[in-house]
Amino acid sequence: MYVVATSGHVDHGKSTLVRALTGMEPDRWAEEKRRGLTIDLGFAWVDLASGKNVAFVDVPGHERFLGNMLAGLGPAPVVCFVVAADEGWQAQSSDHRDALAALGIERGLIVLTKTDRAPERVEAVTEQVRGELAGTGLRDAPVVAVSAQNGTGLGEFRSALDSLLDGLPLPDPADRLRLWVDRAFSVSGAGTVVTGTLTSGTVRVGDRLMLLGQGGGRSVTVRSLQSHNSSVESIGPTNRVAINLRGISAEDIHRGDALLTSNAWPTTDELDVRRMSGISFEDAPAEIMVHAGSSSVPARLRPFDDDHARVQLSRELALIPGDRLVMRYPEARVLLGGARVLDVDPAGLTRRGDSARQAAWLAGLPDTGDAVAETKRRGAVRVARLHQLGLVATDTAEPPADANILRAGHWWIHRPVLISWAGQLRTAVERLHERDPLSPGLTRGAAIGELSLPGPELLSAVIKQAQLEERDGSITVPGRAAGLGAAEKSLTTVEAQLTKNPFAAPEAYELDDLGLGPRELAAAERAGRLLRLEGGVVVLPNAPALAMRELARLEQPFTTSQARQAWGTTRRVAIPLLEHLDARGWTRRLDGSKREIAR
Repeated sequence: MYVVATSGHVDHGKSTLVRALTGMEPDRWAEEKRRGLTIDLGFAWVDLASGKNVAFVDVPGHERFLGNMLAGLGPAPVVCFVVAADEGWQAQSSDHRDALAALGIERGLIVLTKTDRAPERVEAVTEQVRGELAGTGLRDAPVVAVSAQNGTGLGEFRSALDSLLDGLPLPDPADRLRLWVDRAFSVSGAGTVVTGTLTSGTVRVGDRLMLLGQGGGRSVTVRSLQSHNSSVESIGPTNRVAINLRGISAEDIHRGDALLTSNAWPTTDELDVRRMSGISFEDAPAEIMVHAGSSSVPARLRPFDDDHARVQLSRELALIPGDRLVMRYPEARVLLGGARVLDVDPAGLTRRGDSARQAAWLAGLPDTGDAVAETKRRGAVRVARLHQLGLVATDTAEPPADANILRAGHWWIHRPVLISWAGQLRTAVERLHERDPLSPGLTRGAAIGELSLPGPELLSAVIKQAQLEERDGSITVPGRAAGLGAAEKSLTTVEAQLTKNPFAAPEAYELDDLGLGPRELAAAERAGRLLRLEGGVVVLPNAPALAMRELARLEQPFTTSQARQAWGTTRRVAIPLLEHLDARGWTRRLDGSKREIAR
C-alpha cells in the first residue's frame, strides 16, 4: 500500500478528486456533507491498474482547520498538491505550500482541477504554480490537468501517480514501529480502535506496544488489525491501518498520541532544533504550537540564533534527530515555519555563554544528527542509546576508524576522555598508596565515584588504559608490594619465629603486643608474607606444604590428634589448618574423626 495526502486551498476540489478516483466518500461527518466543506481528515483507497494499492488521506483546505490539515500531512510520504484551474493560486495554497516545505515533503504530483471550467487557463496556472513551488521539494513535480466533473485527465493522473510511486524508497518492515494516531473510537463488541499511517515497522496481532499520550506511556496489546476493512494478522509500512487495542479506553487516546515499539524510542519534552523554513527564530514569539506527526503541542521557544533554538514541549513526544516539526503561532492560523530536530537530550543551560556554545555545537551537526559528535559531546554513550536515537543502524555498530572513538563493551568512548579518566584513576590510586601503605587499593565503587563515570561497565576499560590491575575487588599498581611501615619490624619477628617452628602460631595477644592488627595482617597476606586461617591463626604461606609432608609420614587414615602431634602444635592451630587442607582438596575427611591424604 502507498499512502498519499491531498493538499491545497479550500474548495479547489480535493475531496471531489478523491471521490472520482476511488468511488468512495472521504468526508466522514454529516456537517461536512451538509456544508460541502472538509473539516477533518478523510480516508479512501483505490487499486491502480499496476496492482498498487493507494490510500488517500484527504485534508481540510480551510485556514480554520490548519491543525487537522497538518495532522494528515505530517505522516504522509507523498502528496497531491491541488490547485483549481479557474481560480489559480490562492491564500491557503500558500499555507499548504509552507506546510509542505516545513515538513520536507519532496515527492508528489501537482494536480490542476476543474479544467472543464477554464481550459484556457491550464498553461498559465501551471506556470504560476511552478513559480510558487520553486523553493520546495515539489518544484519539479509532474503536473496533471484533470476534471473530476467529466472524468478527463483521471487516466493520466493514475499513470503519473503510478510512475511516481515506482520511485518511492521502501521503508524497512523490520524497523521499530512508530504510528501517529489520527483517530480513536470505540466499536461495539470490539472495543478501542485507533487508526493512523504506519510509516515504519511492522505491527502484529498479539504485539505489546507502548502508547505515548498526554498522560505519559502505558502498555497496550494489539487485539486485531484491519486495513481497508480487511482483517490481517500483520502489516508493515507504508499502510493505513486500524488497530484494535486491549487494555485502554478510547476516551484515553487522542489524536497525536503515538504507538511505539516498547523501549525502542527516546521520549523528550525538551529538544534543540534547526530552522528549515519560515521566519528567523529571533523574530518568532516565545509561545508557539509545535506539530509533529499527527500531534499538536503547546511549546516555548528559546532562540540561540536565527537558525537554532531550544524547544520546551508541554508534554513528551517520541522524536529522534532528523524528525521534522512544523511551528505556528498559538492563536493565529499562520505558520512560523519548519524545523528539524537535532538533539533530544540537550545539555543544560546554566552558565554564562552556554547558549552560544550550544548554538556553535548545533551548527556543526548534520541535519540527521551524528553519532560521533554525540559521543564526543558526552564522552561515552551506550551503543543502544545511539541506536535508539537513530544515529547508528544497529546496537552492535562499530565507530568509524578515523573518529578517535573506541568501542568498549556496549559503549562508544571518545579516546581523549578515556585517557583523561585513566590519568585521574592512576593519580587517585597512587595517592591512596602514599597516604595509606596498608591499603589494598581503590575499590571499584570509590573509583567510579572519583571519575563520575556514566556507567560502571566503563571502569574496566579505564583500568586497562591506566595500566593498573584489579585484585580482589581493589585497583592497584601492578607488582606493587604492600609496605607495612612501622609494622615491618614486628612482621619480621613473626616470620622468624614461624621459620623456626612453622606450626607455633602466635597467640592473639602476642600479635596485639607487636602492633599487628587486622589491617597489618591483611596487608602482609596480600604481600604473600603470611597466611591467615580461621580463628585468627597466622602461619607462613609454606605452612600447608610443610604440614602435608608430615601427614605423609602417618599411617592412613589419621586422626586430628595424630596430625596435631605430628606437627607439634595445639588444637587451636591444628583444626583450622586441617580445614584449610580439606578446602584445597589435599586431604579428605572420612568421618567425624578421621581423614586421609587425597590421592
